[in-house]
Amino acid sequence: MKPITLALLVVAAGAASPTLARQDPQPVRLAVERFLRGETQALPGEASFTVRDIDAQNSLPPCPAALEAFLPAGARAWGRTAVGVRCRAQPGWSIFVPVQVRVEADYLVAARPLAAGTLIGPDDLGTRRGDLAEMPANALTDPSQAIGRQAQGGFAAGRPLRADQLRAPNAILQGQTVKVFARGPGFDVSTEGRALNPAAAGQVTQVRTAGGRTLSGLARADGAVEIRF
Repeated sequence: MKPITLALLVVAAGAASPTLARQDPQPVRLAVERFLRGETQALPGEASFTVRDIDAQNSLPPCPAALEAFLPAGARAWGRTAVGVRCRAQPGWSIFVPVQVRVEADYLVAARPLAAGTLIGPDDLGTRRGDLAEMPANALTDPSQAIGRQAQGGFAAGRPLRADQLRAPNAILQGQTVKVFARGPGFDVSTEGRALNPAAAGQVTQVRTAGGRTLSGLARADGAVEIRF
C-alpha cells in the first residue's frame, strides 16, 4: 500500500449535514485497536501499534450499530497501513484509519563476510534486534531457516539474511553418475545414469542412462534419483 498522506480517508454512503451530530471518534478508535490486537497476536516478537487520531469534526452521522473493522484487500497488519471501519446501519459509511504496526524481534545477519555458494553454518550467523516491519521482505528470524542452506550471492558482515537469498544445496551435480530407482505397481528396478542438470533434494532432474534414454525423476537427499509411475 502507498504511504498514507491524509490523517483520515473517508468514503460515505450518505453524507451528513454539517448541522447533524457527528460520529464520536472514540468508538472508531476502539474498534481499530481491538481489531489490531487480534491481528497481531500471532506475529513474531513483540508487536505494538499506533492509531492515527481521527477528526472530531468529521462529517459522518453517528452509527447506532456495532462498528466493524477490517483490512483492505491485499493488506495486512504490518508496517504503515490503514484499517477500515464500517457502519452497517443506514445510511452506512466506511472510513480508513492510518495505523503503524511495529514488530520488535531478533533477525539473522551474516556474522562475517560470506561468499556466494557458502554452506551456512551456526558460526556464520549473528542476530540483531529491530522492527521487522521495516526490514526487507522474507527476513529470517530463526537459525533453522538458514543453517544447511547455501548463499546464492555474497553477504557483507552484518547484512540481514533473507529467505530468497538462500537455497537448498544441490544433492546432485550436473554430469554426476547417479543411481536411478524406478518404482511402480508390481515392480522396483534400479539402474545408473548421468545427471543432465544439478538439483536440490525434491527438485526434478533429468538423467541419461547408458542405453541413451533420458529419464526425469526427483533428486533425493542421498544423491539418487527416484522415478515413480
